Amino acid sequence: MTTQQQVQHLLWRAGFGPRPQDATAGLTPRKVLRQLLRDSADATPLDSPQMRYREELATNPAPTMDLKQDPQAPALKRGELTAEQRKAQNRQIRDAFYAMNTGWLQRMATSPAQLREKLTFFWHGHFACRVRRPDAALQLNNTIRRLALGKFPDLLLAVAKEPAMLQFLNNQQNRKQRPNENFAREVMELFTLGRGPYTEQDVKEAARAFTGWGYDAQGQYQFRPRQHDEGPKTFLGQTGNFGGEDILRMLTERRETALFLTTKLYRFFVNEQPNPQHIKPLAEAFYQSGYDVQDLMERLFSADWFYDARNVGTRIKSPVELLVGLQRQAGLAPADGQKLVFWQKALGQTLFQPPNVAGWPGGRSWIDSSSLLLRLQLPQVLLKQAEVSVALKEDENDLAPQLPRAERLLRTGRKEDKDAPVSLATVAALVQKVPADQQPETLARFLLQAPLRSENLALLRQSAPAGGGPQQALRQQVGVLLSLPEYQLM
Repeated sequence: MTTQQQVQHLLWRAGFGPRPQDATAGLTPRKVLRQLLRDSADATPLDSPQMRYREELATNPAPTMDLKQDPQAPALKRGELTAEQRKAQNRQIRDAFYAMNTGWLQRMATSPAQLREKLTFFWHGHFACRVRRPDAALQLNNTIRRLALGKFPDLLLAVAKEPAMLQFLNNQQNRKQRPNENFAREVMELFTLGRGPYTEQDVKEAARAFTGWGYDAQGQYQFRPRQHDEGPKTFLGQTGNFGGEDILRMLTERRETALFLTTKLYRFFVNEQPNPQHIKPLAEAFYQSGYDVQDLMERLFSADWFYDARNVGTRIKSPVELLVGLQRQAGLAPADGQKLVFWQKALGQTLFQPPNVAGWPGGRSWIDSSSLLLRLQLPQVLLKQAEVSVALKEDENDLAPQLPRAERLLRTGRKEDKDAPVSLATVAALVQKVPADQQPETLARFLLQAPLRSENLALLRQSAPAGGGPQQALRQQVGVLLSLPEYQLM
């Protein structure tokens, strides 16, 4: 691999892809990694114009109710709302989530803190959570962002106390003499140990330890002593009057947790096929460091095997990585940000809306006959070189369920779509001093992580229209490259 290819590989895995200027900066992977760590040192919370939100309508439940209304205003219960008020409420919830979604996508595409945002994206899937409260979902997201590169025990405890997670996993209903096991089970199976190293009795005892964990009307964690089971509990072979914090501490004391987390991080950042020879020493170092995530990332991205050919251009981009990468690499994004949410739904991954507590499965699950066709069409649509008509399937878990077909349909190719110019200025700068006959290979080296096949190179050379100028040739070549199956890989 050339140095440029190594840098691009690092920027795809540790971030959301290289920009043209990154490919020509002449930096080594080691220097790029140091820059990534410096740029991600501090956490800036994600904000939303509709962050302040109440679940219930206020006493003035007009259909156009402002989400920024007085948070202390008395509210009506859902059962007291008219059909029109419920519809207005669903629309407001949807709009708030859309604003958060597109705001985060924009940050992924433009923020220098690429590693922090990429890890926030990873933990977003690891601690999968789906609630109707935009403010609670955003608070959880910002907690993850703040602690994403720190010590995992701190992140685990903070997430476990987030109202969104407590609600999603039913711990708000977990009381002594009536324990709810959902939260305790998922903390072990999905967040720490993985499936296997615990018993059903451990689940029951842990659930007792988490009794009394909940949140108040202001959306803040609250421990309710009267609802907590003070009796002795036996968990993972230890007996004591344990509380929730004790359970989380004991979970991170187990080496199985370090191995489970390291394996999952390896599959996300390196290769879907785990390599025990690489993972075991990383997991032991992770454990010995007190679960220092930044230290683990430095070790992983500095390893010689990270740049092995088997780990480059072999991972299928998730829909979010595909959409953000198109913007970072070529500046391609629809003028209407809500279309980005539509594309996420059509391709199977919508931020803040995981399918279940296990998160998105990833890997080959991203690709089927219909989603692959949409993926290959997407760049041409964004370049205004193709039209598409896509209807979303009805989703009973959607923020605004039972939408009419007209609102689930995306059509492109209208006059207003074609009038908006698409700028490829940053890509043009990449090939500005490159002879015309060498530009296809230069573009391919930058846009593709997988090798360009000879038949596709021939197709690329033939793509420029006769009589067209340099800009038109560039537009056609970029369109061809981004529409190749190889572009789906990173």
